[in-house]
Amino acid sequence: MATRHATHQEHQHSTHPMPMDETHEGMSTDEHEAMLLGNHKKFLWTYYTNLLLGVWLLTSPVTLGYHSSGMTWSDIASGGLVLIFEMLALFRRAWAGWAVCFLGIWLLFAPLVFWAPSAAAYLNDTVVGSLLIAFSVLIPGMPGMGWMEMPGPEIPPGWTYNPSSWIQRGPLIVLAFIGFFISRYLAAYQLGHIPAAWDPFFGESTQKVLTSDVSKAWPISDAGLGALSYMLEALSGYMGDSRRWRTMPWMVLMFALLVVPLGATSIILVILQPVSIGMWCTLCLIAAVTMLLMVPLAVDEVIAMGQFMKQSRREGKPFWQTFWKGGNIEGGGPDTRSPDFGAPASAWISAMVWGVTLPWSLVVSAALGVWLMVAPSALGTEAAIADSDHLVGALVVTFAVIAWAEVTRGLRWLNAALGLWLITAPWFLTGETSMSTGNDVAVGLLLLLTSLPRGTVHEYYAT
Repeated sequence: MATRHATHQEHQHSTHPMPMDETHEGMSTDEHEAMLLGNHKKFLWTYYTNLLLGVWLLTSPVTLGYHSSGMTWSDIASGGLVLIFEMLALFRRAWAGWAVCFLGIWLLFAPLVFWAPSAAAYLNDTVVGSLLIAFSVLIPGMPGMGWMEMPGPEIPPGWTYNPSSWIQRGPLIVLAFIGFFISRYLAAYQLGHIPAAWDPFFGESTQKVLTSDVSKAWPISDAGLGALSYMLEALSGYMGDSRRWRTMPWMVLMFALLVVPLGATSIILVILQPVSIGMWCTLCLIAAVTMLLMVPLAVDEVIAMGQFMKQSRREGKPFWQTFWKGGNIEGGGPDTRSPDFGAPASAWISAMVWGVTLPWSLVVSAALGVWLMVAPSALGTEAAIADSDHLVGALVVTFAVIAWAEVTRGLRWLNAALGLWLITAPWFLTGETSMSTGNDVAVGLLLLLTSLPRGTVHEYYAT
């Protein structure tokens, strides 16, 4: 019999004894079961805490005054289901713990689905939903909390550092929370919880962007959806141990799907601001930059996971079993490079960005992209050529920043292709002037030149 702690492969949530080759190395089936039971007892407090949260949900609508029948019934139903599933999880029904986790995710969605008219309801569901996720799957699966560890290396074979270490995940978690707080503030305006949205540079532009036809095209608050995604990213950053690139491939892929598509969506929304709305939103831009910076910091772990899955297939291991349960791999070694608590702050900062470098060529490329985004306003360009500059500028910044990751340095060639387009675009698009034509040709040539140098690569990636 197994616990709900599905965050690690070694305690798969099976109701049958595990064969010797799936138990902890050198441990009999009975000893393995005894360890699982002991591990279950260590986390009894999380079950009881979730039960209290279920009761809290049941009583919240009448206590906080939701002013929404949808929100009221959602919290009452969710609270009742939390009590039922948590009791089942308490008696070691593994799937029930994940059911509580998904209820937590629903609570993050509910204020957006029902357009919660009460700020208290929005805050309550966000906090309770996040706590339910943490107590049902995250805390039981965090390293050092007592669960069994799968033997094997921390550093991927052929690599010089561990992309899943906690010090590597730290900046991602911080950036995710920054994006969450910004997006939650913008969502508060869209939901009517605050009378105005502040913008330090563009006056009322932020409010007009948030109430534009582009924003209204979404069935729910687009800023609220961003806040939900940022919160899930932050929580996902806590999940798993420092070897999750091989122990939890599914988790790494889910984290990548949260980061990369949301990053692309952020860029698209930034592009749409001047093209479709004709205005800028400072806080939206900051949130988009926050998401974009997460991509080069997260992509190395995805590459390591992909290499592990490829090597496992070569060794004849079943794909889906490895994907969901993880496994061991030959080579690699302990993460001896990560600084300890006595190391100076400079060592910690350096370790946080292992695998990311800023070659002058890519910094210049990113600056050229920013210039292209503001050039139509500065040069008075209009029509199709202005839209082209906005679009190409955002894409140039995106590719340059992602190429800061050493393992994806090859993406710089996409900016070379965009440079070729800029050189030829004035002859195909309307709205050009002599000044805008000269600008596009000059920027295009510079993009071609800055895409040639590879830049310094300090680490090794078995590629």
